[in-house]
This record gives sequence, C-alpha cells and structure tokens, in this order.
Amino acid sequence: MAKTLRSLNGQVVAITGGARGIGRATAAALIAQGARVGIGDIDAPLAEKTADELDPAHPAGMIGLALDVTDRDSFTAFLDEVERQLGPLDVLVNNAGIMPIGPFIEETDACAQRLVDININGVILGSKLAIERFLPRGRGHVVQLASISGKGGFPGVATYCATKHAVVGLTESLRAELRGTGIEFHQVLPIGVNTELYSGVQQARGFKTPEPEDVANAIVDLLQTGKFEAYVPREVGILTRLQGVMPRRVVDTIIRATKGDQVMLSPNHGARAAYEARMEQTINGSAPAKQPEAA
Repeated sequence: MAKTLRSLNGQVVAITGGARGIGRATAAALIAQGARVGIGDIDAPLAEKTADELDPAHPAGMIGLALDVTDRDSFTAFLDEVERQLGPLDVLVNNAGIMPIGPFIEETDACAQRLVDININGVILGSKLAIERFLPRGRGHVVQLASISGKGGFPGVATYCATKHAVVGLTESLRAELRGTGIEFHQVLPIGVNTELYSGVQQARGFKTPEPEDVANAIVDLLQTGKFEAYVPREVGILTRLQGVMPRRVVDTIIRATKGDQVMLSPNHGARAAYEARMEQTINGSAPAKQPEAA
C-alpha cells in the first residue's frame, strides 16, 4: 500500500539563499505544492525579483526579503516578516552557503572564517531561531542543505567539506535531542549540482550532474514523506553507505576510479568567474554579495 503523502498546501516556508539556484528551484517547487514561501537573500533586490518571477500574482503567497544569515538581528527580522506576511512558520530550509575552491594551504584566513560564518554559523543560527518558534507549537520542520562532502573529503575544498560535516553532525544531533517534540529534521546530500556554485567543475565519473530542480524535488519528498535524508542522485547514497562498511583501501580505489579525488583540483576559473567575483565580495565585504546556495 502506498504511503499517504502529507499536503504542503498552505504551509509557510522560509528559504535562505533563495534568490537563485537550489533556493530558487525549491521555492518554485513548494509554490507548486500550494505552500506560502518567503525567500531570504543577501541580495535583497534579486530576492524580490525572484519572488515576482516565480509567483507574479502572489496567489499562494510569496515574498522576497533581505537576509544575512550570519547576523542574528537580520535572521530574526527575516523570520518575523515571513510570519507577519504569510503566517506562522512551518518549515525553514537552510540553503545559503559558499564553496571556494583551491589548495588548503593557499586559503586565506578571511576565506576560512567566512566559510564557517555562512556554512556553519548561519545554519546553527537559523536552526536555533526556527526551533524557538516551533517548540511552543509542538511542530515544525528544519531542512538542511548538506552535501555529499559532509560524508567524505575531497581535495581542493577541505574547509568546505569540514563545514558540511558540521551540518550533518548538527542535524543528526538535533534530530536525537528533539525527538518527541513534534519538530522534524531533514538533510539533503547532493553531489555537485548544475548551479553557479559548481560551475567550472568536472563531475565525478559515473554520475550525472543533477539539476537544482532534482534537489528541490528531493526536499518536497522529504517534507511529504517525513523521511530524514535524501541523496541526490539516489545512487550516490547507495555508494556512500557501501563505503561505510568497506576496507579503506577499497574505498580509496573507488574514489580514484570515479575521479572523486580530482574533480575539485583543476576548476575552470573562467567558467567560475561570475561566481568567484561575488564570493570575493562576500569574503572581503567590499560590497553586498549573494551567499550562493549550498551543494
């Protein structure tokens, strides 16, 4: 017998880093399910433009707002405004993240700090603020955009991998700590997705590059079924679980065979130019910049 899917109609969802990429695709998928969606982004005009493009008449209710996930006042104001305009929050999707690529020894301290601030502290802060709202209501969902990098390690993105391991550990811990409260936790672990964050990077051998819509559909499925985690594509989850019981030498052989140890070492910086320019602004604080979606 097929399991009955939960309806998302009328659910109020807040998405961080929602102006483009995975965040935008997730907003579109949830609007299609009848949810009311607030997207937050460091690039407020783009967030507003995205909301207008995805839901021009706002029949289901969609808004685009300013959000700096590293700032408690900004994050609180974002969630307050989502609730003021759309209703009590049902779901938070922690999507914002950045992914610099390069040798670990060449990574600046400012870059490492910004990675931690956005990819870890932003997720911790968002989770905390959402849980504070959910506990009195006895319900709510927190969806974390982790990555297959949260289950392994890849040359060229060492600190990024460390941040994604932290997201996985945080989500596993909160799921156990808050079991029985009515609050549900979900994590999505994609391989590199066809977004600007992954631009200029060759995909691992044997895996098709997923689209943002594939990740968005996985998020919808988690919310409808109540499942805890989803790998995108699904095959990478099977391989990851198998690697957990294999001898290390076999795992290393598989990684080399799929070129998982090489994909991040020689990115096409020309193809990544637009993304890297925005990321440089984000790291150095020279101008308002988009916090690109997690992957």
